[in-house]
Amino acid sequence: MKRNVLTAPVLKMVRWGLMCLALCLASMPANADDEMANTLVYAGENEDTINPLLNNHQELPTIIFSGLMKYDAKGQPVPELAESFTYDKGTHTYAFKLRDGVKWHDGKPLTVEDILFTYDALTKDKTLASSITSNYEDIKSITAPDAQTVVFTLSKPNAAMLDNFTIGILPKHLFAGKDINTAPANQHPVGTGRYKFVEWDTAGGMIILEKNKDYYGKVPNIDRIVYKTVAVESTKALMLQSGEADLAWLNAKYADTFRGKDGYKNIDFATADYRSAAMDFHTDFWKRNGDSIGVLNYALNKDAIAKSVLNGQGFPAFSPIQMNAYGGNKAADIYPYDLKKFAAEMEKLGWKKGKDGIYERNGQKFSFTIQVRDYEEERVDIAKVIANELKKAGVDMQIVLVTKFDWKAGYNGFLAGFAAEFDPDGVYKDFVTGASDNTMAYSNPKVDELLKKGRATEDPAQRKAIYGQFEEAYAERPGHLLVAYLNGNYVSIAGLQGLDTARVLGHHAVGVMWNIEDWTLNR
Repeated sequence: MKRNVLTAPVLKMVRWGLMCLALCLASMPANADDEMANTLVYAGENEDTINPLLNNHQELPTIIFSGLMKYDAKGQPVPELAESFTYDKGTHTYAFKLRDGVKWHDGKPLTVEDILFTYDALTKDKTLASSITSNYEDIKSITAPDAQTVVFTLSKPNAAMLDNFTIGILPKHLFAGKDINTAPANQHPVGTGRYKFVEWDTAGGMIILEKNKDYYGKVPNIDRIVYKTVAVESTKALMLQSGEADLAWLNAKYADTFRGKDGYKNIDFATADYRSAAMDFHTDFWKRNGDSIGVLNYALNKDAIAKSVLNGQGFPAFSPIQMNAYGGNKAADIYPYDLKKFAAEMEKLGWKKGKDGIYERNGQKFSFTIQVRDYEEERVDIAKVIANELKKAGVDMQIVLVTKFDWKAGYNGFLAGFAAEFDPDGVYKDFVTGASDNTMAYSNPKVDELLKKGRATEDPAQRKAIYGQFEEAYAERPGHLLVAYLNGNYVSIAGLQGLDTARVLGHHAVGVMWNIEDWTLNR
């Protein structure tokens, strides 16, 4: 595979971005050198909204906002804004007692009204453009019997509910009476978390945060974070090389260029982040040929992709919950790389090769389009290998490079990334028919049945068995061509200490800042 290089146009764009950063830092007061000594510059991701209800990339929301619960090092939910909670199994009722004295970053007190407002939005606001509303569909009522208590009654058991209570709480005084999707507070967030928002320099591509000295828990050691909104992978690598960033998540090839290099550290996390070709069942092609997705696995050498494109920093995927404590059922790993088996199964499905070597059925060629964002180099490389291997086997997968996904253009799918790093119910919203993040319109009655059963079953051993059955059912009739799981390859300057790899990270290796209050920076 051809190695990624920094092209002249990319270098020009990167240098312009670095110049903007330099100008911004130059405008700091006379004590700027002292301030920068304890300021972390993080080459992050593109952002346009910082709102835990709306933002799929959860890095900044989890350090600006707080939930009733939070995740610990093992990914288990523990109290945060809640001082304590009780659960009545007979009535499926959670009662949370709130911490005393918690304040929003603007100085106003957190109240039960903020909790009620946030969960009313998640359960009642039909205009809310959120992918996570299916997580809250079992909430029947929410009440506040006193100023320190919030009570949630569910319509049925929901074993994942404590996980869902980790969602950040919104300040009612900034969102009430406004459209949550477009409210100004989405670009000027006010939370109760470890860091508070200072400024969003959209021209310079940076978001500036400072530590919350009034935080109710451990106050972070690092005073400020300059979060650079960076899309291009090569830009992040160059920022690290030039000293303009202290930390970045890089693709495996760029990360490997820093291994053993003086002044840098590689921090490799396990993640639940997988790459796949997600098929769009809104399109006629997959409405007619959805029975022929699973067979494509036989034509894909996933080991080779993990070794080449991912530089060995990943492994073959066979299940969307493979890295979950409730997943990894080997009985669902039913597709070895086997071109003879592929040809035999294609024949059973009624496909025959045409004169051009591409399979045909019912007068239609096995030809479909997959859109890939052009700036995500690793995904582009993965898509190219998939297309090449499928083409050799007789299937035409056409890659369409886009800057932004176009869901109305009629493409047959996209090169996707997903993760269920916490409770396995995280895939409910993605795969249950009509669920809030099932954007590809996948529908499988057996999958629906098992995911609903898994959510409603509280016994861990029974849940494990149910999710194992889900993995088998999904493998038999998948909506994604699963390819590989990725390690989370972070690179930092040597003086950044405290990143803890105990946590399994999520999509785009999100979650690295789970213990940021323990980090230290020594330049």
